[in-house]
Amino acid sequence: MNNQAQNVIDSPSNNTVFMVWNFQENKELKPVFERICALVVNLNNSAQVRSTGIKASIVMGISYHAWKKLALQEPLPKELVPFEPIVGQKHVAVATPGDLHFHIRAEEQSYCIDMAAEISDVLAAVADCKEEIHGFRYWDGRSILGFVDGTENPTGEDRAFFGIIGDEDQAYQGGSYLFIQKYIHDMNSWRALPVSEQEKVIGRSKTNDIEMSDDVKPANSHSALANVGDDLKIVRDNMPFGNIANNQMGTYFIAYASRFSTVIQMLKRMFIGEPDGNYDRILDFSTAQSGTLYFCPSIDMLKDFAG
Repeated sequence: MNNQAQNVIDSPSNNTVFMVWNFQENKELKPVFERICALVVNLNNSAQVRSTGIKASIVMGISYHAWKKLALQEPLPKELVPFEPIVGQKHVAVATPGDLHFHIRAEEQSYCIDMAAEISDVLAAVADCKEEIHGFRYWDGRSILGFVDGTENPTGEDRAFFGIIGDEDQAYQGGSYLFIQKYIHDMNSWRALPVSEQEKVIGRSKTNDIEMSDDVKPANSHSALANVGDDLKIVRDNMPFGNIANNQMGTYFIAYASRFSTVIQMLKRMFIGEPDGNYDRILDFSTAQSGTLYFCPSIDMLKDFAG
């Protein structure tokens, strides 16, 4: 078995659909789950043929509770556990339910819509879609707050090292931990800040994306707290989304990691602070409304699940 990973380390595309599905009670889940695994493999294979240059792909994640409901392989991936809230003095990284997560992306929006429709057709009989977020690329890869997002992402071979499980869990080589959070931004308060103050919140220049020097960067800036070291990285694939008229603009935070413990360290620094109480200032403008951990099996494992 070569443990081919799903497309977890692809670069962000122009368009994305994120979907969270929860299983209904008292339903026969296994046949539908087998179909959805086969469909994900099929859609990815088809995308390689049909979407040259469009970079269409779909990644499926399975939560701890779904893994148990489906009675999948035991023992579970080493770090696949129910995500527990991380509670700071002022802000909380909430935990929300989710059974299956789909990350659908393509340069051309039509591919995203078609793949989401195929997934929905299969799952609708046994599950409810609790979240459907349509993300978009904003300028040169910026969040809707106006700053470049994902500057600290690993590049080259490091993307696979930090994003895909290797020898540390041989039964699940080629898999990846997926953690998601939906953030809603207080855009009115954010826009009221002068750019110089916004830069102190982020720890980087807004126009040119240059990191502040350590002697200038505030200790509670996002770049000071969200990065836990060059040897502990994650692959971010965040996307902006929202409704302008209703002031519901946000960021869908999505992280793929070979070790979920790295994500936990990052969240604790952001929400509890380093030291305690020195929380990430961006949380005064961005509220986490969801938080769920999933595991993305390798393509080979999806094929096994499909039967």
